[in-house]
Amino acid sequence: MSTDVSTAETDETPKPKASDKYKVESVEKTEPPEGLPAGNWHRYIIGQGGSKIEGLKPGTLKAVTEHAQSVASDLNARAAGGNSTYAARKQK
Repeated sequence: MSTDVSTAETDETPKPKASDKYKVESVEKTEPPEGLPAGNWHRYIIGQGGSKIEGLKPGTLKAVTEHAQSVASDLNARAAGGNSTYAARKQK
């Protein structure tokens, strides 16, 4: 009797697939949020499957794109069980 590995349950936590990783979907120039000073604002969208994260940040297109890529990288590290820049530090 054989067991189909693709349907067998395991105790291991599955690692995210490459297609499941967060990635920057777009960065575009936008108006500043209400109540904030005018300037060079950009809107970015980071996506993973059906999930979307939208952010607004002032700065150049290059700087905001680098920021969005850094956030996506951090989210992927957290999803994979690694350390995150924003994760709480371990208690001593």
